[in-house]
Amino acid sequence: MITGTLVNYYHHCKRQCWLFYNRINLEDNSEDVRVGRILHEIKNEEAPEVIENIRIDKITGEYIIEIKKSDADLTAAKEQLIFYLYTLYKKGIKRKGRLECIEKNKQEKKIHIIDLGEQELEAKEKLYEEIENFLLNSPLPEAVLSKKCNRCAYYDYCFI
Repeated sequence: MITGTLVNYYHHCKRQCWLFYNRINLEDNSEDVRVGRILHEIKNEEAPEVIENIRIDKITGEYIIEIKKSDADLTAAKEQLIFYLYTLYKKGIKRKGRLECIEKNKQEKKIHIIDLGEQELEAKEKLYEEIENFLLNSPLPEAVLSKKCNRCAYYDYCFI
């Protein structure tokens, strides 16, 4: 079963996704991850809502809210939130998505609204099948050094 974190990692780095899925978790040693968790706790006073395989930061009558430390990989963060919208949609809960980035580094705004129609959500089913297939049937992808690798918790594992 895939999770929002796996969807995020799949879009950010397939190698990271594969490693995390296979329980090679190096994030507990990462200072950036620790800082992100602390900022997340400060921003989100309430405990996250847990529904099956998703941990929702906040849910309101209008939004599913996901809080991120930064906007470093906005596409991956949005895809994670879309996975939450999809999962809840399948349970009859229809909301918009609200992505809140604590640090605004690359984008012009800190809050991003995602409003998907039923057809767009249904189309995501193929993507989630693709991710599951990748995780179950693919070998570990080769490490490919890119700019985003420099602060990754898996950097040492992949390149040293």
